[in-house]
Amino acid sequence: MELNGVAFDNEKYLAEQTKAIVERIERFDNKLYLEFGGKLLFDYHASRVLPGFDPNVKMRLLNRLKDKAEIIICIFAGDIERKKMRADFGISYDADTFKLIDDLRGWGLEVRAVVITRFTGQLAAEAFKNKLERRGIQVYTHPPIEGYPIDIDRTVSDAGYGAAPYIETDRPLVVVNAPGPNSGKMATCLTQIYHEHRRGVKAGYAKFETFPIWNLPLKHPVNAAYEAATADLRDVNLIDPFHLEAHGVKAVNYNRDVESFPLLKRVLEKITGAEATYQSPTDMGVNRAGFAIINDDVAAEAARQEIIRRFFRYSCEYVTGQTDAESVHRVEVLMEEYQIKPENRPPVIPARNVANEAEAAVDKGRWGVFVGAALQLPDGTIATGQNSPIMHAASSLVLNGIKQLAGIPVDFELLGDNILNSVANLKKDILRREAISLDVRELLVALSISAVTNPTARLALDQLPSLRNCEAHMTHIPPSGDEKGLRRLGINLTSDPAFASDKLFVA
Repeated sequence: MELNGVAFDNEKYLAEQTKAIVERIERFDNKLYLEFGGKLLFDYHASRVLPGFDPNVKMRLLNRLKDKAEIIICIFAGDIERKKMRADFGISYDADTFKLIDDLRGWGLEVRAVVITRFTGQLAAEAFKNKLERRGIQVYTHPPIEGYPIDIDRTVSDAGYGAAPYIETDRPLVVVNAPGPNSGKMATCLTQIYHEHRRGVKAGYAKFETFPIWNLPLKHPVNAAYEAATADLRDVNLIDPFHLEAHGVKAVNYNRDVESFPLLKRVLEKITGAEATYQSPTDMGVNRAGFAIINDDVAAEAARQEIIRRFFRYSCEYVTGQTDAESVHRVEVLMEEYQIKPENRPPVIPARNVANEAEAAVDKGRWGVFVGAALQLPDGTIATGQNSPIMHAASSLVLNGIKQLAGIPVDFELLGDNILNSVANLKKDILRREAISLDVRELLVALSISAVTNPTARLALDQLPSLRNCEAHMTHIPPSGDEKGLRRLGINLTSDPAFASDKLFVA
């Protein structure tokens, strides 16, 4: 089933979520540490499973509260050391921290400090710290706590939270965010609350979460898509037993929050010296996303498509050594449960057909592996492409897609021989590259040059913004230049877990 339309009302969400956060601030002596789960900016998972969701709506929310808010960013020293990558941007966590600071400043939001968590003198983390401090950013290091979090007496003491430096803040809302999971956001919040209570400030803690959505059914596809997205973390959705017992209401949460709640509740009680405010992990959350869903059928189908995307992503990460077989298997189980197949993704079969047709049309032993690609355009039609000696499959796909959108015949040449020969000579004779075919980034440069003198090329070039949020599939894992180029265009790409070459190193 294919459904088009909007599933999410951003304005309703902004109003509901802003009101809920302000109420939570007022509950805690006008000082709230808000652990921000997920991405502050560019939350493309949410925009894919909730069509209409603005990927930057959370930043718009904070912008409404900017007179009340300041931000602390956490990053785990070990993630800096091993150059952990943020897959959606293809950049490391430390680089993403730099980007996040720039983005926040662009929105007029203050970054109070960066905290390097579980710091034990890692050299890469030290270099990261130096770089930030020399650019005027305050950086704090938090050491690991022995026995954390099981040994509550030590954790909530001067040898635990008290051993980490206190970060001075002066606004009622302190947002604690990170480039990715397991970065130490909660520990940083609790460390600050420990110091605040030592100073006589009855600060509180809450979690800003989007998924799973607590007031959707446990088996709703939107919540299943969250499980698929976190298959590598082994997250599992479940009914919050503490919420059910305390309030008689079924609410969806996930295993890590439910498992850690009893301990977290005891920690908060020890810090504050009073009975905990929260009776369940769901109580801790500030999540009004479910109330802004305006078309459940559209959201459900979009979520099913996201599960398929995650299957392809984990399958490719498995063959490239970035994840394990269990991550793939967990998504396969979800697909079976929700009765969806990889081929339910619209561009998959057309891409495979193109590769098969090319394979059958020529003699064996031709110049290389045949790569097929397909793109679902905004009107639902499919454009296709394949690799050739002069162009990668992804480049051919983009070119054919914008031709189709502009009403240009697919066999019309937009790039003159002079441009193609010039690029080929540059790659072969000057850059000493073995392959001269154009990747997506090179295609875009060549097309923009052609558009200066070719009105038809300009007409095609003007269609590029229409490719944003389109769905594409390739029969082989794309090289870096194609993947980054398609990401820049805003195309949602999946690929079969196969290599286009038997070479281990591809420049």
